[in-house]
Amino acid sequence: MCKHTFGTDVSSSSIDVTKGREVLPKNVKATHYHLTLEPNLETFKYEGKVVIDLDVVEDTTSISLNTLQLNIHSTKVSSGEKLITSSPNLHYNEDTQTTKISFKDAIPGGSKATLTQTFSGTLNDNMAGFYRSSYKGKDGETKYMATTQMEPTDARRAFPCFDEPALKSKFTITLIADKGMTCLSNMDAVSEEEVDSQMTGRKKKAVTFRETPLMSTYLLAFIVGELNCIETNSFRVPIRVFAPPDRDIEHGRFSLELAARTLDFYEKKFNSDFPLPKMDMVAIPDFSAGAMENWGLVTYRVVDLLFDEKTSGASTKQRVAEVVQHELAHQWFGNLVTMDFWDGLWLNEGFATWMSWYSCNAFYPEWKVWEGYVTDNLQSALSLDSLRSSHPIEVPVKRADEINQIFDAISYSKGSCVLRMISKYLGEETFMEGIRRYLKKHAYGNTQTGDLWAALSDASGKELEKVMDIWTKNVGFPVVTVTEDEKNGSIHVKQNRFLRTADVKPEEDKTLYPVFLGVRTKDGVNEDLTLSTRESDFKIKDLDFFKLNADHSGIYRTSYTPERLRKLGVAAKEGLLTVEDRAGMIADAGALAASGYQKTSGILSLLESFKSEPQFVVWSEITSRISTLRSAWIFEDEEVRTALKKFQLDVTQAKARELGWKFSDSDGHIEQQFKSLLFGSAGVANDEEIKKASFDMFDKFKKGDRSAIHPNIRGSVYAIVLSNGGEEEYDVILNEYRTASTSDERNTALRSIGRAKSPELIQRTLSLPLSDEVKGQDIYLPLASLRTHPAGITALWEWMKENWDDLEKKLPPGLTMLGSVVSICTSSFTRESQMKDIEDFFGGRSTKGFEMALAQSLDAIRAKSSWIERDREDVREWLKTKGYLQ
Repeated sequence: MCKHTFGTDVSSSSIDVTKGREVLPKNVKATHYHLTLEPNLETFKYEGKVVIDLDVVEDTTSISLNTLQLNIHSTKVSSGEKLITSSPNLHYNEDTQTTKISFKDAIPGGSKATLTQTFSGTLNDNMAGFYRSSYKGKDGETKYMATTQMEPTDARRAFPCFDEPALKSKFTITLIADKGMTCLSNMDAVSEEEVDSQMTGRKKKAVTFRETPLMSTYLLAFIVGELNCIETNSFRVPIRVFAPPDRDIEHGRFSLELAARTLDFYEKKFNSDFPLPKMDMVAIPDFSAGAMENWGLVTYRVVDLLFDEKTSGASTKQRVAEVVQHELAHQWFGNLVTMDFWDGLWLNEGFATWMSWYSCNAFYPEWKVWEGYVTDNLQSALSLDSLRSSHPIEVPVKRADEINQIFDAISYSKGSCVLRMISKYLGEETFMEGIRRYLKKHAYGNTQTGDLWAALSDASGKELEKVMDIWTKNVGFPVVTVTEDEKNGSIHVKQNRFLRTADVKPEEDKTLYPVFLGVRTKDGVNEDLTLSTRESDFKIKDLDFFKLNADHSGIYRTSYTPERLRKLGVAAKEGLLTVEDRAGMIADAGALAASGYQKTSGILSLLESFKSEPQFVVWSEITSRISTLRSAWIFEDEEVRTALKKFQLDVTQAKARELGWKFSDSDGHIEQQFKSLLFGSAGVANDEEIKKASFDMFDKFKKGDRSAIHPNIRGSVYAIVLSNGGEEEYDVILNEYRTASTSDERNTALRSIGRAKSPELIQRTLSLPLSDEVKGQDIYLPLASLRTHPAGITALWEWMKENWDDLEKKLPPGLTMLGSVVSICTSSFTRESQMKDIEDFFGGRSTKGFEMALAQSLDAIRAKSSWIERDREDVREWLKTKGYLQ
């Protein structure tokens, strides 16, 4: 991470730099905010008034708080009956986003004070702070609602506040709005009265909400708009789902019922009642994240809350379930107990991620989500963490513009993998008892990672902190190399830092991890073996069959000899390995080949040997590894690329045809996804039967039969017809984006159109992201599929360079979207020369706010370039030997 130099004014006490963080001074502490806001949905302006009750900690002649893009109209400071000032000296520091209020008469420590400010702001279109979101009214005109997104540091965009997670306070919110509007906030409304509008002079209503418990500013939320609602009383407090009038509110029924069950489940698991009087969940048409856990008022992307069984497939249903359960886990983990600063973000996100899988598994055991965990969360964590530009789970963050960059696979996926590892190590019930103690001890307070380890140690009687700190405070993870000593009946294991670029320097390989070996033999799993040193020998009862990292709950890669890998392939066929073992073994072999530990021909042979594999999750990893290889080879000779496509077809064809692509009501959740996966994988590899079926379905669909393409394979059919068709197919799918009734249908169309390869159609696709047709939240959707072919990747990069100024305007660098777009537009390259072009372009530009995404892209290109240089001939030779290449 690049170093920041502090602005000259920092020392003047508008900011405190203890612990190397830019934080507010501790001279006063907010205890209560009375906040009144009146948004105008015609001018996109709002007026506000905030009255903040303060405890004065020490004698002070200044108060510093956070503000961003607000106009402060008046400021008054009083203490008791005494007016300290109504015209203080205000100094704004743009760099630290603070306003310092200075006055002559000191307020003595130990006393109370009140700060009152009136201000105005803009309902921005950046999906941050207090912002506007649009939808289509009944007669097609654009209508607006006002909503919020405060995490991580955008409450200061909405109103003047002490905007740090540790500075908890109570809030009483009043919203002034037109009488027909719905007004929502974290708590339930306690009063409504008629008032004269400050902004329009019209009569409006002022809705005041119940005072909140102690909470952090980033969890505040308020919404004003026309909203429809459904409600359930099947939980102890009312639960409601809201959506704008252009959406079918009944599509919120699945999430509503799930929320009631989930809150009840969490209350029992945590032995802690949900402390608010209601739970609202709202579909927001413009939303930068997937969802936000605001206490008592969770906001979602439309597609992550509303679900229609008729038009969406099984994977969408699972995604909605996981998102709802993730956000509701936050109501305790994050909202009730909050990390003290953003370097503890993983405490929130890692736990909510783990808990969503845990509860999903309890509610839908037939989904077998823990099997998918190995190919989903674990692999995304290991993938990002195998780059030099990764970061520790507990990452030191100093400034507001660094925080957004750590909402990534390390905080979420690696964080949850660490918790999964501990829960397996301690046993699930002991782990949960530790969580209960943690929540009880720290309710309404703030914590650091050590507090969690202390609670888990207390519950288990095991000393965890020293062991677990190694996992959370260091970047990366090990590869464990296994060799066998048949004479002594033992294995020798050695750990080293694993990097995808295969160029670990000695100084980067000093961390020794506690590696839980979890050795599986015919007798079961030995969970007691731990490698805590660089290398060691372990006795194994029977060397005929053994495998490390049973079920892949450990965060490491295992490198076996080619002979052992072959034996494991045989063991897989004999049913000696679990689904997680098989999927994890393929993932490890693929990652090790890509980084030079093994030859790529080895993984190709391994994948070929799995053609008769019966399980969906293992196939998910097989197809993923083939895709990774084909993506790395995407700029290589046409004949080699064609041979790799033939290989993909050969591996997937028989299974795809065996499963078929007809769906019935009796198909299970996994079976639906299995059919969909193989249909798509064989189809894009040019299976003639699937290609013909896709065009037949598409032809009926084009003529108006909307049921012709099943939702589970809609995206694959689009991909196949776009890859093999032309303008006619493109126009039908683009029209589907423009006219389909649900977000899921529209997103599938937009996500697919980049598959079209002709130069004219590529340019049409590239005209969409910055147009009014595509919402800012969806800018990446038409871009992503351009990465499936060389012409698209090159055009994407040229487009980004040409439109850089517009992109920076539309996606401000302090927010997350610009980093995502930079990553999409750069990371698919595979050559040193392409990397140099990227470095040259950004060489003279500020990369503030996305420097991490850029560094990770460059690392990924570097890794692919080395892989190809190393194994270009090996792959060619293998393809030739197997007859895929003439």
